[in-house]
Amino acid sequence: MSDARMYDDARATRDHLRLEAAARAAVRPAPGITFDEYPREVPKREIRVDEAAQRIANALHLHLD
Repeated sequence: MSDARMYDDARATRDHLRLEAAARAAVRPAPGITFDEYPREVPKREIRVDEAAQRIANALHLHLD
């Protein structure tokens, strides 16, 4: 493999991983975890179990209802 090809692969990987964004996020302060910082109620997402998943779960004795 040529040096140019390896360099192109490394650049594509860097762009895909967004390392610059990860580096910026790593030095930002951590988000707060107190209730005062999140005063509103956040609804939970609904989890739907389709028929195929239910058949597999039942075959594994997981019994999703």
